[in-house]
Amino acid sequence: MTDAITDETRAPRFPFPILIVDDNRLLRTMLETSLKSAGYDVVMAENGKEALEIFNKGYYPIVMTDWVMPEMDGLELCRAIRADCSGRYTYIILLTSQDSKNDVIAGLEAGADEYLVKPAHQVELLTRLKTAKRILDLESSLKKSLEEIGNLSRIDTLTGVYNRRYLDERLSPEIKRAYRYERALSLILVGINDFSGITSAHGHYAGELALKGCADVLAESIRRDIDWLARYDDDRFVVVLPETDASGAMILAKRLRIRIASMALKLYDKEIKVNAAFGVAGFTATQQKEGMTPHILLDKADRSLREALEEGGEMIKGVQLH
Repeated sequence: MTDAITDETRAPRFPFPILIVDDNRLLRTMLETSLKSAGYDVVMAENGKEALEIFNKGYYPIVMTDWVMPEMDGLELCRAIRADCSGRYTYIILLTSQDSKNDVIAGLEAGADEYLVKPAHQVELLTRLKTAKRILDLESSLKKSLEEIGNLSRIDTLTGVYNRRYLDERLSPEIKRAYRYERALSLILVGINDFSGITSAHGHYAGELALKGCADVLAESIRRDIDWLARYDDDRFVVVLPETDASGAMILAKRLRIRIASMALKLYDKEIKVNAAFGVAGFTATQQKEGMTPHILLDKADRSLREALEEGGEMIKGVQLH
């Protein structure tokens, strides 16, 4: 590893350390010196077992490991890293003096991405690391694109808030989280009063204006990154309030009622007034008494909303569950 470092082989900016695994102290030190001189940060381990412990405690997207080591060899380490369920991809370079075709196949089948025969020349090694970074960047971009596509499938296209699919996916984890930390959780089910009357009198576009206006008011009135909002069905929304009990949700519902009633929706030369009824359901979780489910919580909020709608006007009904 005596080749000169040029601008072409010098490390691009890489925000995470490379994990080097080798039971030979001299080779570890040589690799560390070589990579640090090229601009990389390095963390070292003496064997696969130690490396796996380090890997599980941090983020090491590039791992360079020797093959033959005590306690856990390079192939076992590759398999253990590939069994990681965190969803993060790790680029593994296997360093070894074994260079037969069968050895190469065994290393790749164990999960290695690259295979270099020791001692690796510095320029070759740094070039392979640049390739690793490009692949990691591509993997990150692909993952981000897939997440964006997935998020779009969970957004209601008319109102821009989450849809029923997102509600069904996320409410159960919210309940589990409430039990884990023994916190309160509440729902506010919001129903637009006489929505069919709005569309009958003013047309479907007026109905869309009413839905979009209500969604905007609700989104602006809840805590960012804590509460969240979804469209429940045609003319209803659900506001999910972690760490808020039913009494707190009732207070918020009163503010929402005033804000919705104060909306001024313009349709050509007309002004459309909208008001809503509210159904609240909440509980405070304890690990000694579990059993709350999304179905129960939504059903109680729905029953409260139906009671409010039956009484007419801008009513708020709620229940604290035990």
